[in-house]
Amino acid sequence: MNESSDESGGFHVDQRVHIAGGPRRIGTVRYVGVVEGHEGMWVGVDWDGYDDGKHDGSVAGVRYFDARTPRSGSLVRPRSLCGGVSVYEAVERRYRGDYTKEEEDEMYVLSTRNNRVSIEFVGKNKVQEKLSQFEDLIGASLAYLGISSAGPPLQINATIPNLKELDLTGNLLSKWQDIGAICEQLPDLRVLNVSNNVMRHDIPELPSLGNIHVLVLNNCSITWKEVEVLKESLPKVEEVHLMANKLSEIMPAPPSSDATYVKGFTSLRLLNLEDNCIHSWDEVLKLSQLRSLEQLHLNKNKLRHIFYPAYHPRPASEDDFNSQDQRIRPFEKLHCLLLGCNEIEDLASVDSLNSFPSLRDIRLSENPIVDPEKGGIPRFVQVARLAKAQILNGSEISPRERKESEIRYVRLVINKMQSKEIDHLHPRFMELKELHGIDHEGPSTGSTGLQKMSSGLLSVTLKCVGPSMGEKAHLTKKLPPTTSVGKLKVLCESLFKLKSIRLRLFLQEEGSPMPLLLNDDMDTLVDVGIWNGATILVDEEIQ
Repeated sequence: MNESSDESGGFHVDQRVHIAGGPRRIGTVRYVGVVEGHEGMWVGVDWDGYDDGKHDGSVAGVRYFDARTPRSGSLVRPRSLCGGVSVYEAVERRYRGDYTKEEEDEMYVLSTRNNRVSIEFVGKNKVQEKLSQFEDLIGASLAYLGISSAGPPLQINATIPNLKELDLTGNLLSKWQDIGAICEQLPDLRVLNVSNNVMRHDIPELPSLGNIHVLVLNNCSITWKEVEVLKESLPKVEEVHLMANKLSEIMPAPPSSDATYVKGFTSLRLLNLEDNCIHSWDEVLKLSQLRSLEQLHLNKNKLRHIFYPAYHPRPASEDDFNSQDQRIRPFEKLHCLLLGCNEIEDLASVDSLNSFPSLRDIRLSENPIVDPEKGGIPRFVQVARLAKAQILNGSEISPRERKESEIRYVRLVINKMQSKEIDHLHPRFMELKELHGIDHEGPSTGSTGLQKMSSGLLSVTLKCVGPSMGEKAHLTKKLPPTTSVGKLKVLCESLFKLKSIRLRLFLQEEGSPMPLLLNDDMDTLVDVGIWNGATILVDEEIQ
């Protein structure tokens, strides 16, 4: 038995390994044994990279294991694999041994102002100089060093006793017991990053994470069931990052009297669920009773519709004040909600954001509803419809932008909508019309309505930006608001002498990273929300 173990290198099924000399090529052992037609012992590995292997676990018609993809499996000799090192050994390698330029860039200490300061050593005594700084090391990056265990008891504490931030990204850790053993030896640890370690779903005993304030578990194959277990050991956690875990459901712990909502996490301010597989907003609503939650990151999911839940407060009794299950207003403290790159396509979802009591930082970019090329609304309409937003898609909304956007929006609605449709489709219309003192007399179905709307001329600056147009001075023209996009193109051809070029016009908007394409020649300046002082970019069509 010992001889067999020696031949197999001591590897076992479900062990995390990396290729010898390549700590970034990581996989899981799925088979240890003989291979028909070959001598000695072999190890079957299912690599994390979908194409890092050669087959799906079968060779020459014999199946040895089932790989996740057709080309993620390999059969390799034990000598070609590494089963990992301890945290102490990784610290030795990163901060004491010879290192590459890439490793030098990741070697730092944190100053008293929390800035990273690179460690530089010269001369023959650099080892002793490194050793002298270990007690001052409060932030360490041990990413992709093949760490698989904490190592001997107290060894970490004796080496880096004052560590506050630890990055263990991309190692071979899989057991929560090992994570707990590491944290036990680092009583000052506040920030722990375990991203890109494939963690096991079973948690036989709670790890010691009592002092952790920021926990990063991106791409760890974790489910919400494990999150519910771990929260019992995270009384002080303020940020939890769970990106890229293929989460589709949020399942509150059942023992609660109300298992509809996630409870606990009393200090949690930021929850990052980006790049997951959440389809239903009902799953997100299970987080609405987290009392301290201020930021919720949901970019890159599959959400199609959002809404604010009904809330009917009832008079509180003395028992309610003493109860942990007392219901609060949904998302009471949430001020940042990131919804970029989802599948939201209805205006009702946008308007519902006004019902969140504290929301002021919103991201909607890369959703169909805000993509004008897919029939979505431009930035100025988003600003006007979102009454409390101060930051939209990462860009601050200035008082000037808000005022101009709201005025443009009201004029657009007056020109486009029938009166009976306005209240239903544009909830803020009457409020904004009164706020900015804009008059209108019924729907703009006849020429009288349009003439009244369009009695003033708009001052518009035209800028040529096409690569073959050459340098041309900007022109500012006063145009009737009823001027169509098609007529404006003809005017630009004449003004800039561009007869042989097919034009495209873009509206440059404050706060928007990309200008808005004016792609319908029949739209008027009013239709597309052009305001007095607007800038239009004159470009050429790509052949």
